[in-house]
Amino acid sequence: MKIDFTASEPSTLGIEWELALVDRSSGELAAHAPAILEELAPRINGDGPERLTGELLTNTVEVVTGVHRRVTDGVDDLRHTIESVREPAEHLGAELMCAGTHPFSQWFQQEVTPDKERYATLIDRTRWWGRQMMIWGVHVHVGIDDRDKVLPILNGLLTYVPHFQAITASSPFWVGEETGYASNRALMFQQLPTAGLPPQFGAWANYEEMVADMTHTGVIDDHSELRWDLRPSPKWGTLETRVFDGIATFDEVAAVTALVQCLVDDMSTRLDAGDEPPQMQPWFVRENKWRAARYGMDAIVIVNAAGDERLVTDDLRDLIVRLEPVADRLGCLDELQSLTRIMDVGASYQRQLAVAARSDGSLRAVVASLVAELRDGLAA
Repeated sequence: MKIDFTASEPSTLGIEWELALVDRSSGELAAHAPAILEELAPRINGDGPERLTGELLTNTVEVVTGVHRRVTDGVDDLRHTIESVREPAEHLGAELMCAGTHPFSQWFQQEVTPDKERYATLIDRTRWWGRQMMIWGVHVHVGIDDRDKVLPILNGLLTYVPHFQAITASSPFWVGEETGYASNRALMFQQLPTAGLPPQFGAWANYEEMVADMTHTGVIDDHSELRWDLRPSPKWGTLETRVFDGIATFDEVAAVTALVQCLVDDMSTRLDAGDEPPQMQPWFVRENKWRAARYGMDAIVIVNAAGDERLVTDDLRDLIVRLEPVADRLGCLDELQSLTRIMDVGASYQRQLAVAARSDGSLRAVVASLVAELRDGLAA
């Protein structure tokens, strides 16, 4: 099976941000996405690419940017669309928030978006696990100019899955219980048969062979149904990073977008010079994902094929310094350096746990804090 890859301008970017709608009074998830999408469709989408779409559940809207060269422009694009969503949401008594999971709403009370064949097919196939996908994430696309770079960069980025997971971990609660995991979402999502970590292919032809096998056996209809943590996006000419839990604030979205853009750009430049990005064994990659999902910012992760280990935050701080010249050239130095602030004030899962502890375990207080963070940003 031949899969064409549409080459893109190097290191251009696009961002997809899934947001949950919650009732202003109760903090419960609210099924208002269809009404909001209907009201805003003429104003937001027009004749261009969609900026606002629905998702699996009717409590979710997904905000999508256009193509940008600079992180700040991509985040401003998100901000413009989200501001448009706020007015109809407020009229419906709803607020916006983002985390990997909702702290206390029940999955079986959520409505699947109707009249979408792909969602109906997903639920019919995955049943109980599929219905539990009450989860949110952020996806970052970065443009690549040569198809043959895509898989080497993907394999190189797998080393940084725990860094991505830890810094954005935001799902410590599930249906009213503290799970003991920084990212319960990461382990929930990989229960779907086409989700989780990608295979480490050696060549584009190997990827094409795998997709051919999966379509021949009816597992998928096309490659877009492979919901891996990292995946090629041939239609757009990008590598898509999907590791991130739902991210609470604009500044945090900007920070992790800058990290991905810089890593992809750095690996692409090195490939042009004949330098292949280092890879790790699949069993190390899998172990790292679990460690970051379980321990978050306190995870001790494997950093190379030799099996050397470091605290993920120590490795991330050194990575930021190494990438600063790349970020300066791409115009995202401030955004990249702001990753250190997340480490200083705590990732979202840490902040949520702290709010619950200060509020006698109230998970409504946690929802209120997530709503406030999306609206106002992190407290100084």
